[in-house]
Amino acid sequence: MDLPVSPVLSYHLKLSVRMENEKNHIIPYRTFLYVLALLITLTLTSVALTQIYLGTLTVVLALVIAAIKSSFVLRIFMHLKFENRMFSIAVIAVTLLICVVIIITFLDYLYRY
Repeated sequence: MDLPVSPVLSYHLKLSVRMENEKNHIIPYRTFLYVLALLITLTLTSVALTQIYLGTLTVVLALVIAAIKSSFVLRIFMHLKFENRMFSIAVIAVTLLICVVIIITFLDYLYRY
């Protein structure tokens, strides 16, 4: 019997076959614990940084620490380091765009008066 298959079902069948060929990336728990310890350390550093008066440098350092923390979360916890290079390029492009917007905002704030 040759029964017709709906386009939606055939797409899901092809997708399941394609997903069987993909590799699973298993990261050891030790790596997750190292990254967790690093994130906690960077958070404590960021909190301690707010207690020191450095002027506008305080905000810049806090943003740099936040960018480092987000890069670890993206690469390790969200498995971006195992994804296609196009995803990495897209994330870097968006991050650079956000940095440009923040820099323009800082310049506007600093040279307003």
